Amino acid sequence: MAQLSGVPIIILKEGTERKQGKDAQRNNIAAAKAVAEAVRSTLGPKGMDKMLVDSLGDVTITNDGATILDTIDVEHPAAKMIVEVAKTQDAKVGDGTTTSVIISGELLNLAEELMEQSVHPTIIFRGYRKALFKSKELLQSLATKIDSNDKETLMKVAETSMNSKLSTGVKSHFAKIAVRAVGQIKEERGDNVLIDLDQIQVIKKEGKSLLDTNIIDGIIVDKEVVHPMMPKLIKDAKIALINSSLEVEKTEFDAEIRIQTPDQINKFLEEEANMLRNRVLKLKELGANVVFCQKGVDDKAQNFLAQENIITVRRVKRSDMEKLARATNAKIINNIFEVTSEDIGKAGKVEEKKIGDDNMIFVSECADPKAVSILIRAGIEHVVDEAERMLHDALSVVKAAIELPYILPGGGASEIELAKQLKAYARSIGGREQLAIEVYANALEIIPKTLVENAGYNPVDLIVELRSKHETEGGKSIGINIDTGKPDNMVTLGVLEPLSVLTQAIQSATEVSSMILKIDDVIAASTLSKGGED
Repeated sequence: MAQLSGVPIIILKEGTERKQGKDAQRNNIAAAKAVAEAVRSTLGPKGMDKMLVDSLGDVTITNDGATILDTIDVEHPAAKMIVEVAKTQDAKVGDGTTTSVIISGELLNLAEELMEQSVHPTIIFRGYRKALFKSKELLQSLATKIDSNDKETLMKVAETSMNSKLSTGVKSHFAKIAVRAVGQIKEERGDNVLIDLDQIQVIKKEGKSLLDTNIIDGIIVDKEVVHPMMPKLIKDAKIALINSSLEVEKTEFDAEIRIQTPDQINKFLEEEANMLRNRVLKLKELGANVVFCQKGVDDKAQNFLAQENIITVRRVKRSDMEKLARATNAKIINNIFEVTSEDIGKAGKVEEKKIGDDNMIFVSECADPKAVSILIRAGIEHVVDEAERMLHDALSVVKAAIELPYILPGGGASEIELAKQLKAYARSIGGREQLAIEVYANALEIIPKTLVENAGYNPVDLIVELRSKHETEGGKSIGINIDTGKPDNMVTLGVLEPLSVLTQAIQSATEVSSMILKIDDVIAASTLSKGGED
């Protein structure tokens, strides 16, 4: 509402809510901090789990930040922005979601204290931006270059990402699987390394234990053979991938066939059968003994294929067909009569197995597959789901470490060292922006502080001790040994994380906190009343 010569002018619709100035800023900061506090207790190897129950009563038990924030129904717009930080972090690097959210909350928390001391949000924003650019530069200098083919180091990176997950007892087994899977699908094109994690198929089945989780040099197709007389196992398989159906196709237009004698009916049916038989014979001639068909397979065609001992699977998903092509080096074909021997793929073994209650086709022992499968096993559904999230983190960090082959010490070591160097940098800036940069440095220490708190130790004494260690020569790699509650060398302990994970976390956190700080007016439209009334 505005005033013109004492006459009120209505600008906003009736029922619209508006918060301005410090009220709007406090409200937004409080909402963002609440989201950060919700996931803070899950950070680190000793972090707690959350039980999430949706509207249908389905239960999810996890300590994965991205899963928690994606599952809970957030209403406040500022809180939604923090949730987007976690989603961005997960999409870009696949790990560090909890870290990015906690840093966001602390940046806003400390910025609020500065604002109470009459420091303008724009000055804080400028200080945060300078701190971010300097942080990226410092992190690059702190990082250590690795050989992207060094499996031992990659395994340490994978194990570090799984330290906080439910099934830490099997992290070595899962780390081996993750390193092998990513190494198998990576492609080198010139100086670039391309890794598409979509080419790693993950299948979850209850039963057995987590240690029975294994990787298959090929693809698992969640189907069964179409005919009981077909073989269940073929070694030295020659595989045809067909994009069309093995059926007698109907004409595109309505057609009428005039039959005058019973013999003509028999000849018509025989001709249909011959059409199908010729297709099967063509496959046999090319040496194919396994057929994956994206569409249907006629009953007559099934009989002909069974007679020739050709394993046939129908209605295979397009995504599975594409993975089979990459794994077996086969080509997906539309017309059987245009197929050549070069279009046929190869696999050491194709076998139908019963996993749990379902029959599945295992295409394994492929020579150099560019698509692989991981079969996750565990006793109950919740453990299987958490194991999948754990494996996702491991695959993501291995990918990140190969694409940008630089690593940092974990356990809060990098954050403490970065905070120390940022404080020195702040002194060279001066003015009120110096205060913002110092606050930014203090905010980064929330990560080691939270790790200590979640492990049940006194954060004040341990953080002081950590700072002291980082002032000494060679103290850059000193972080928190969660098992002993003492400072320790993270490189020696094998607690390593990719450079890109922490870089992305602080960038996302800085951007969202800066955006929230600059909001001083929140205008919320009135909600529609029930029954569609105005």
